[in-house]
Amino acid sequence: MEIPVYLFLGFLESGKTTFIQDTLQEEYFADGQKTLIISCEEGEEEYEDELLKEANCVLEMIEDEEDFTADTLKMLLKQHTPERVMIEYNGMWNVADGIDAIQDTNMLEVYQTIAMIDATTFQVYMNNMRSLGVEMFKYSEMAIMNRCTPEMDLGSFRRMIRSGNRQLQVMFEMAEGYEDVSVEESLPYDIESNYIELEDDDFGIWFMDAMDHPERYDGKEIHMKTIVCKPPEFPKGMIIPGRFAMTCCADDIQFLGVICKMEHVKSSTMKAVKNRDWIMLTAKIACEYSEEYEGKGPVLYATRMERAEKPEDDLIYF
Repeated sequence: MEIPVYLFLGFLESGKTTFIQDTLQEEYFADGQKTLIISCEEGEEEYEDELLKEANCVLEMIEDEEDFTADTLKMLLKQHTPERVMIEYNGMWNVADGIDAIQDTNMLEVYQTIAMIDATTFQVYMNNMRSLGVEMFKYSEMAIMNRCTPEMDLGSFRRMIRSGNRQLQVMFEMAEGYEDVSVEESLPYDIESNYIELEDDDFGIWFMDAMDHPERYDGKEIHMKTIVCKPPEFPKGMIIPGRFAMTCCADDIQFLGVICKMEHVKSSTMKAVKNRDWIMLTAKIACEYSEEYEGKGPVLYATRMERAEKPEDDLIYF
């Protein structure tokens, strides 16, 4: 039987040590199981010896990235024979390599991966080390942003965090002295209007919100510039209009598209539209179940399509 691993990601001083120590004291976790904590960086917050003793934990350090290997992990497992492992991973190290080392032991299984984020330094890190941040979020199941304050644009932060991993659950913890606030998306259009005129730069914001909350757009009409994707396996009369998005770098470009049915468009127009064409699309939005979405999502019913010029910058950014 493989030993469960709880992997904690995040830049220095993002709250990983504090969160791990708080978790050790939670009733659901304080069950007496022997726990090996592997810390891969040294921040201001230190582990409390008394707490580790009470929680039946042992602490080991791995200071260099080249030492985070399957052989090192096996050695620590043999030395301590833990029933579970918690890893405080270094925010500057490659996450994929770390997960490979864990899996290569054939003794460990990653049960949960959590990314910790300090809201006060989030924007600075994303401006300067976006690729590292995006990689953390890509491999995480949950992200916890702490030290939040009401004046922060938390909706924008959440959108940026989830841009490369839409299944990622994002939670917010307010800084000491502040009560919880509702986190609303800052949308660049009137969500109450039945007609949405989407600017070129706003497709990514609309896409994320429409995929998360398709019911908000049910029955509305939208007008936007998109590029056409026509997969060969798609049935006749259906396309995927969308945009290419860069989440961190040129090597990480992905296509964001929605299902569009063209039953109300002239057949001559349908035949004229080719893969990779740019179009101005007018469509009704329905919140419907779709196999492609594996659930409910925004399905467009095109009412008008016209050829359009490629925008100056054909990529969207988060």
